[in-house]
Amino acid sequence: MPKRVDHAERRTEIAEALLRVAARRGLHAVGMRDVAAEAGVSLRLVQYYFETKEKLLLYGLQHLAGRFGERVGARIRAAGRDPGPRALVEAMLGAALPTDEESRTFHLVYTSYAVLSVTDRALAAQPFVKDPDAAESALAGLLRQAEESGLLRPGVDPRMEAVSLLALSAGLGTSVLVGQRSPEAAAAVLDHHLDRIFRDRPTGAQPRR
Repeated sequence: MPKRVDHAERRTEIAEALLRVAARRGLHAVGMRDVAAEAGVSLRLVQYYFETKEKLLLYGLQHLAGRFGERVGARIRAAGRDPGPRALVEAMLGAALPTDEESRTFHLVYTSYAVLSVTDRALAAQPFVKDPDAAESALAGLLRQAEESGLLRPGVDPRMEAVSLLALSAGLGTSVLVGQRSPEAAAAVLDHHLDRIFRDRPTGAQPRR
């Protein structure tokens, strides 16, 4: 009997090859032939699964988002059984900092996708790039939970802080990539900012109207 091919696994292997090449050379310089060589398969096979470079890039973007979600989940599990809102916020923001090879690849390639989407209509039309509100809303939700538990300092606006924290995390990640500061220094900046948002101890809840 012929060997049964796991198509989902093969597509994942090709997507992983795309991310590795993109991390080394930049997403704009990646071609389907480069990805085929990295994956150890034929160009024809890559074309069979993805047809065009645009479809390959879109699948790679979805795969990258999935890997990030797994990384956040792992950090949340490592925080314990009931970590609380601040630990969840730290897990979400810390997962994006380029502290190791995997997170470095995430930050570098995700940034490349964002830049490429400025001139690539197919990428710009994708919800993951066109509508970045998902992460912002999730973070704002965690901050609202903290507010309702009396864990935020007076005057903190959860939505505005969510926007600020994501922008801060992205900027810090880039500063680590270019060697401006170490991962430890970037994490310390995030901690400093969170200290200005969160209380040391909960107080009477004052939910926003």
